[in-house]
Amino acid sequence: MIVALVLLSAFLHALWNALLRLEESKDRSLVVAVMVATVFAAGVAGVRWGAGEVPFASVEGVGFTLLAGLCEAVYFVTLARAMELGKLGVVYTVSRGGAVLAVWPLSIALFGEVATLPAMAGSGAVRGAVAWAAECVMSLAAYQLTYKAALREGTNPSACFAQSLGMSATLSLVRLRGGGRAALRPLVRRRWKRLLVMGVVCSGSFLILMEALANGGSAFVLTLRNTSVLFAAGMAWWIGEQPGRSELAGAALVAAGAVLIAW
Repeated sequence: MIVALVLLSAFLHALWNALLRLEESKDRSLVVAVMVATVFAAGVAGVRWGAGEVPFASVEGVGFTLLAGLCEAVYFVTLARAMELGKLGVVYTVSRGGAVLAVWPLSIALFGEVATLPAMAGSGAVRGAVAWAAECVMSLAAYQLTYKAALREGTNPSACFAQSLGMSATLSLVRLRGGGRAALRPLVRRRWKRLLVMGVVCSGSFLILMEALANGGSAFVLTLRNTSVLFAAGMAWWIGEQPGRSELAGAALVAAGAVLIAW
């Protein structure tokens, strides 16, 4: 069941990244999508709270969730800039593959998860595919690990994501300053349907991930989710990009490494 959830989350994650790549104003579009995702996640968290699930079981859980939101804010701005400069397949493969290399050893050190021979072989395969690191790699790894730390404190998965994303959206709005925030209105009027879809897909991807993360090891879940590089490679064709052989080979190596690590 966890594997199915992770793969669904991987597909949705690659989808919203592909939608972002199509946007002309990627930074502002992503801020709007994050705001939509926050509202959606808060609604899900509210329903679960009403059903009797406690949002936060400890102060530590709240702290880790806020830290995840800070890391998410850094991730979103670097992702938008990377998408402006590079193609979907390259940016996605490098960022996800780099995160694999960071998350796996840190999960072992912080959470006592076990290293196996297939996992180490998988890390080697990923390292060969990612000779250089994207700017968003460490923030991506950091928010994934802080999510796991918050969930270990008994935090409700939906509440964790809603609060984290809410902080990220707030920081993003502050970062845009007055002129940037004013430009959001005409953007929403022109692109509201696409931004709404992107926000809901983004939120769905992460909410599903949080459920899987709450019930499985962080290295296993987060690494298996990086098989999304294969979905991203396919979506690159869908949005009109044509991945070269090296890009496809890199995506295949990252996906193979992720499967080996998860196995």
